[in-house]
Amino acid sequence: MGASSGPRRSSGQEPDGTGDGADRLSDLPDDVLLLVLARLPCAAAAARTGVLSRRWRGLWARLRQIVLRDVPFPSIEAPSSPIRVPQRQRRSRGFPSPKKQRVDSAGVNSLLRAAARLEPESLEFRLPADLIGRSRLAVDLPRLDGATSIALDFASPFSLRVPAGAEFPALEALSLTYSVTDLDALLSCCPRLRTLRLCRALFPNHKCDVRVSSPSLQELVVCRELSLTQRVDIVAPALKQLTMSFSTMELISSSVLAPLVEKVSWHCYYLGPYVAFGLWGISKLRLQTADRQEQMSSLQSHAWADTSLFYADAGNFAQEIKKHMVAAFSVLELHLTAKGHAFGAFVFHLLGMDRIRTATRRLKVVLERSAMKGGCLPLCPCGFPNWKSQIICLAALEEVEFNGFEGKDHEFDLVKLIIGCAPMLKRMIVKLSQETSASNDGCAKIHNIFKACSSVECDVYDSSGEYMFGMHY
Repeated sequence: MGASSGPRRSSGQEPDGTGDGADRLSDLPDDVLLLVLARLPCAAAAARTGVLSRRWRGLWARLRQIVLRDVPFPSIEAPSSPIRVPQRQRRSRGFPSPKKQRVDSAGVNSLLRAAARLEPESLEFRLPADLIGRSRLAVDLPRLDGATSIALDFASPFSLRVPAGAEFPALEALSLTYSVTDLDALLSCCPRLRTLRLCRALFPNHKCDVRVSSPSLQELVVCRELSLTQRVDIVAPALKQLTMSFSTMELISSSVLAPLVEKVSWHCYYLGPYVAFGLWGISKLRLQTADRQEQMSSLQSHAWADTSLFYADAGNFAQEIKKHMVAAFSVLELHLTAKGHAFGAFVFHLLGMDRIRTATRRLKVVLERSAMKGGCLPLCPCGFPNWKSQIICLAALEEVEFNGFEGKDHEFDLVKLIIGCAPMLKRMIVKLSQETSASNDGCAKIHNIFKACSSVECDVYDSSGEYMFGMHY
């Protein structure tokens, strides 16, 4: 059957589904048309819809979120200036073009002033590295009385200045990347601030300090792994969530006054042998509160053995560890790179610290594999005298797990000490190393230890995780 031919629509006739020539799409309410425009990738695409009909012209300027992508930096300000939209609908986001056209402080400040004239509810400004020259940009933050959210994400350090007498009365969320600013002065202008995010931030006159003081702040996120930190000083009486990640090359000073904090993620990286006990040095400390009800908050420590650390000052070891106990915990997790050295005395020393001794309900010791095998020298200082005869009360300890158990004498001594010092101990899990998995002598020693302690259940696994045997009463 051949296709029938009918009258063709002229090129100038409006398309529609009924054939009456009416523009049904343009007859839709403004709110519906704005939903259509909001699904386009950027404001330029939305503005081009103005060629459809007069009904669409200028409608893009009323978008709740205005995104400018791949626009040459000097051209961004021009389309921004004439936009006038209702207060509740204003958002502005800038993504300058990746063309290799460097920007200066005057250009950045001019663009920010143009964005401020839009009176945005939310301002997000990202500046990639290929648009920034060698000199540090000096950025003046304009007045944004109605803004509830501000994010300045630069790829290199920039100086952020706040005009005298400026106020940000509606600001609830502030995010700064690579900013160098007087944070005390800035926060004093933000009476309603709830969320503060600082990524690789620096502070004038206190370049090694993190100082945050805000009576309204409820969430604080600080990421400074690439910048050294010497002091942490936080005063936030309403704070509920704290995320800290920083590095240091020396002993830190830490003060956190946040009585209402509920969720904590605290990471400290030590870039040197500054926290040492005997020949053991701390490389990382992490405190993580539980995310779910069935989880337990934990204090995690990564340590390594090195004979060069033996003469380091150990007097501040316990005090330094305590500085990172900014929230309650019930799990102690130790990741040890022993390099063939004995670790029993070191673990027992940690367990004897006041807050660790009383708080730890679960102990996990992970022995990391290293290239050095075969044990240490006969007079190695890792063999602390008299540690095997010490007695501490681990009244809260209920479960112990050893991962990578090698069956050395000091490991068996540590197991027996823990059993004797933990009256509430219920279960012990032992995961053997590859060498111990094939050793009948090591398995026999473990069996004999737990056979003499009928109150503790024991499960033994080989290095692949396969269950070997257990003792249950």
